[in-house]
Amino acid sequence: MNAVGGERRWRGLIPAGYSLLLSVIVLGPLLGPGYLLLRDAVSTPRSYLTDSALGLGDAAPRAVPQDALIATLSAVVDGGLIVKAILLMALWLSGWGAAVLARDLLRVSLGPRLVATTVAVWNPYVAERLLQGHWSLLTGYAALPWIALLAWRLRAGPDPARASADVASRHPRRLSSVGGWAGLAGCLAAAGLTPTGSLLAGTLALVLVGRRNLVGAALLWIISAAPWLTATALSSAAAEPSDPAGVAAFAARAEPWLGTLGSLAGLGGIWNGTAVPGSRTTFFALVGTLLLLALVATGVRTVVSRAPEEAATVPNTGTDHGLVVRRRLVWLGLAAIVLPALGATGWGLSAGEFLVREVPGTGLLRDTQKYVALAVPAYALCAAAGCLVVGRWISHVGADEASDLPRRARTAGAAALFLAILFLTLPDMAWGVGGALRPVHYPDGWRKVAAEVSAPGDVAVLPGGMFRKFRFSGSAPVLDPAPRMLPRDVLQTGELPVRGGSVAGEGARARKVESLLLRGGSVRELAGLGVGWVLVEGGTPGPLGDSKTVLAQLTPVYADRDVQLYEVPGEIATHEASASSRRIAGAAHLLWVALLAGGFLTAAVLSVRRGSVLREAARESRTDHDNAD
Repeated sequence: MNAVGGERRWRGLIPAGYSLLLSVIVLGPLLGPGYLLLRDAVSTPRSYLTDSALGLGDAAPRAVPQDALIATLSAVVDGGLIVKAILLMALWLSGWGAAVLARDLLRVSLGPRLVATTVAVWNPYVAERLLQGHWSLLTGYAALPWIALLAWRLRAGPDPARASADVASRHPRRLSSVGGWAGLAGCLAAAGLTPTGSLLAGTLALVLVGRRNLVGAALLWIISAAPWLTATALSSAAAEPSDPAGVAAFAARAEPWLGTLGSLAGLGGIWNGTAVPGSRTTFFALVGTLLLLALVATGVRTVVSRAPEEAATVPNTGTDHGLVVRRRLVWLGLAAIVLPALGATGWGLSAGEFLVREVPGTGLLRDTQKYVALAVPAYALCAAAGCLVVGRWISHVGADEASDLPRRARTAGAAALFLAILFLTLPDMAWGVGGALRPVHYPDGWRKVAAEVSAPGDVAVLPGGMFRKFRFSGSAPVLDPAPRMLPRDVLQTGELPVRGGSVAGEGARARKVESLLLRGGSVRELAGLGVGWVLVEGGTPGPLGDSKTVLAQLTPVYADRDVQLYEVPGEIATHEASASSRRIAGAAHLLWVALLAGGFLTAAVLSVRRGSVLREAARESRTDHDNAD
């Protein structure tokens, strides 16, 4: 019995190892020495707990609590290593979670579970978000299958796999229930590394947990979102409406031969046409999408209906919670594809523009393709179920020899076919998404500049704009690393160049400072706006205007070919967040950390404790049986 149980546990770990292998293959070259610096992704050796890191700066709090976490941890561990570790864990856990979800909701064998893992890791959504630099969003993506699994367990009761309610099982049932809530808390907090990830996780949890658990799940979600909700309430920038031009600029995009709806159904369609794998820019985008949808379509009926073998093994408790959860996942996945597609239509754009113009904070919803992540758990389940369907087809359509094969062998053969097709749908996903994900190395001048910035005052940067093309960062534009590299707040306008135009940001003071520098204003005006330093980043395009007039009046501190640092003389006006705001924001971050660490730790301890109790009960049962004999 122990040997059988040990073998099952090892077999259960195979999807975890497989998911880790896939994640390494995808991230490949990025895992070497260096830092992630690609479009929106910025990692640095060290970052700092500035007002902006707490979400209290001049711009909207879009990287909260991500920046504060990295700032705290990078005081001990290299920041580049932290980012790569989080990214690797996110991909790994997303695939493993999909396998566990398929195992528990579909009762499938190993082959279909590996198919579910592959769907979750090897798809256009992950590729495009990696190329766009949304590494922290993938933590929210990774939490989705685990949240779906925990929501099912909470709906079904403490232990859906055990039908008996005898006294011996009540204690492990209580442990399972508390552990489920603790795991849900940890997953919601992990997804809350970014506001969008928090919205993804909260939506999924509230749709799946069921009416009796709704209030508890909502309270946990609010606590997990405390850092960015608090920053939104405290930040003046967050109270300003977003630029309506961002709705059209960030709308889902049609890929070749697919249209917007087809692109989204294929888990693609990101707004930035340059942040896509090469295979998604040609006719092969249609081929890959059709192959993916064909695999998913084979299992839809099985996922939304109660299979005969499931009816024989699942107790009749009045409500088939697994079936309810599976159906809701499918409907939610459909909505996650159709609604962004509608949002890219004329009336959808008009409705979105009205929202962001009239309702502060709704700019968070303008990148609608992000929410396609909610379709991935359903896709993974349907593809896994499709292996069962194709296995049955083999027995009905094939020769007599095929019908003699065991069912598991036929399912394994179908799974092998599905895996080959899934890899074919996106052949350039491997090794850094076609080599685009490569670590960079900052010139030594950046470290020296960071060491020099110590006196009061924020930092202004030249050339104007937020995106750079450095000689060391490759051909793709990258977000300016200065805000995460320097120990003082770096002013950023938030203006984003998109599709040949620009979307205005919320950084009103940063816009004033940039305008002052470009028109050659006075040093006194610069100091009055709270600027104590000016950093000139060399070798990157961007407007400089008449900034030489201002720079000539400043005190040079450091200069090399890559960076030049100037100090603003005179008394610098204070524009820092108030002490009370920092305390409140800090408390919200601590609450989030407590939920993250406490949730996962409690779930792990209770899982171990529950296993011990069940093993002890099993031993006592065997002893009583032997004595009776």
